[in-house]
Amino acid sequence: MPKTTDKVSDAAAAARPYFERALNDAELRDNVRSAYDSARAIYEELIGNRGVSGVARRVATDKDIQDELRSAISDLRSAAERVRGEEPHKSRNSGLLLVGLVLAVLFNPLTGPQIRKWIAERVFGETDGFTYQGGNGSQN
Repeated sequence: MPKTTDKVSDAAAAARPYFERALNDAELRDNVRSAYDSARAIYEELIGNRGVSGVARRVATDKDIQDELRSAISDLRSAAERVRGEEPHKSRNSGLLLVGLVLAVLFNPLTGPQIRKWIAERVFGETDGFTYQGGNGSQN
């Protein structure tokens, strides 16, 4: 069984890159500072001579407080992503959006058949007019 000192040294070694990034990354410090300032402003605005229900009512109805909360959450998320070293998924998200738009155009019931026919003509050339009619081969 590992000693407590071994556990502490392992935890410190695991946390070291995060601390180094926090010390050297100005944008991360700005995000944390901004999140702290937003949270402080929300706290000062909410806490007064109100009970819990008054604070909850104010949070639910006051758009300024909701905007401050959104800002604080956004800043904290940005800071957390910077600490973890995550890059935004801009190219992946753009690709997914493009694929979704293409599928929506191709399978749109109003314009989809004409677009699919146009693409087939461009890819495979002109067709002889044969189209599959379906059915099971029996005569009615």
